[in-house]
Amino acid sequence: MTATSPDLYDELTCRNRGFIPAASQQRLRDATVLVAGCGSTGGAVVEPLTRLGVQSFLLADNGTYELNNLNRQSATQADIGRNKAEVCARHVVEINPQARTRVATDGIQPGTVSAMVAACDVVVDGVDVTEPAGWRAKYALHEAAAALGRPVVSGYDMAGTQYVRFHDYRRGGAPFDGAVTAAQVASDSTWRLLRQVVPLRVVPVEMLESARSAVAGGEESVSQLVYTSMLFGALASRMVVDVLDGRPVRRHTVVDVHAAVRPAVSSLRARLRKPWVLALALRDLAVLERTSGRGR
Repeated sequence: MTATSPDLYDELTCRNRGFIPAASQQRLRDATVLVAGCGSTGGAVVEPLTRLGVQSFLLADNGTYELNNLNRQSATQADIGRNKAEVCARHVVEINPQARTRVATDGIQPGTVSAMVAACDVVVDGVDVTEPAGWRAKYALHEAAAALGRPVVSGYDMAGTQYVRFHDYRRGGAPFDGAVTAAQVASDSTWRLLRQVVPLRVVPVEMLESARSAVAGGEESVSQLVYTSMLFGALASRMVVDVLDGRPVRRHTVVDVHAAVRPAVSSLRARLRKPWVLALALRDLAVLERTSGRGR
């Protein structure tokens, strides 16, 4: 069978049968998915969606691959220095030559985000949240999605935990369902914004300990693991199927790899340690916000 064969799509997706109904497969084939941020989170969903049968993508990212990305992102040494959205687009057509990709190498920008969101059926939000510029882009994305009624699937990697938040803007509502405002995005610290968006109950103790260490050392980067990123690809791709089918999707989905494979005693110890570590982390972050003059 050649890449130009009219049966390529059917052959590519034939092993989905029995689990993806024919009508769902057609909706995947017809849909356009916007992946905003093609790094460890957004990048993890591109290949699963392609293999499930999505044929039309909008891929937005202004970043390039660095060596320290390779511990978790779908890239190789040859991709270092290349734009992440362009590399993801290449992966799509390598899997399905009939797929259509549009790439925005300037990422999410206020002047173009509305047109991008309007052109898609579902938004996958993998925009980085470790710096203020990322939060401004993320808010602009959600603001456009809320105004245009597009559902958004957002992912947050935290140690071994993947937290996926579904914002069903098809029903209307404010960006982030009102958890943060444009004024807060303009003035608050990245840590405070994260606390507003990510419930503390889903944050694993390992992430709290990592955050304390980062604050103490003045580090801006956040540690991330490959299996946590891959979880987002698995969870978000299934959510896209259900969203396109009009089926209900959980607003909050949490999967903790570490807890899933630990013996019960180890899991209990982690749960017992969390309140103490949480109190110390909140104290340290409060000190950071006071000394930096932000977070007011």
